[in-house]
Amino acid sequence: MKKISPPLSDTDVEGLKAGDEVLITGVLYTARDAAHKRLVALLDEGKELPVDLKGQIIYFVGPTPAKPGQAIGSAGPTTSYRMDPYSPKLIAHGLKGMIGKGERGEVVVEAMKKHKAVYFAAVGGAGALISKAIRASEIVAYEELGAEAIRRLQVEDFPAIVAQDCYGKNLFQLGREKYQRL
Repeated sequence: MKKISPPLSDTDVEGLKAGDEVLITGVLYTARDAAHKRLVALLDEGKELPVDLKGQIIYFVGPTPAKPGQAIGSAGPTTSYRMDPYSPKLIAHGLKGMIGKGERGEVVVEAMKKHKAVYFAAVGGAGALISKAIRASEIVAYEELGAEAIRRLQVEDFPAIVAQDCYGKNLFQLGREKYQRL
C-alpha cells in the first residue's frame, strides 16, 4: 500500500504502477462533465481556471447531500470516459491525477504518458464507504451545477488503485490477459 499526498510531482507519478493500491491524504477536487466542459472552455479562451490544478487530482464524483454531522453524502465514482474529451487539455495544463471508474480512452492515455499523469480507480457502488475518508467538503466553483459543482475535499486515507499509469500500463487490460491464460 502506497501513501500519497497531492500535489503530485512527476517523480511521484513515475513511482506509481498499474495495480498499486494507494491511500490518498490531502486535497482532492471534484468535477464531472459540466465542470470539465467549463474548465476547458476557460483554457481555450486563455482565461484563468477557478482552481489551480497543477499537481492536483480530480475525483469524478457527484456526491449526494451530506446528512447532519457528515462532511459529504455518498461519494462513489462516476464513469470516467465521459471526461475523455476534456482530460487531455487539463493534463497538459498540469493535472496529475484522476479518480473514477472504467477505462480511459487512448487520447487520455497518450496525454498521461506525455505529461506524466495517472488514473486511479475507486470502487463503484461503495460511495457510502468511500465518503468515510472525506473529512471536509467545500464548493469552490460552479455552485449552480449542484452535485456537479467543483468541490475541494479534504481526505484521509482515501482508497484507490492505480488503473492506468504514466507508462501506458492498464490494470483492466492486464487483468483480462491474466485470466485469458488460465
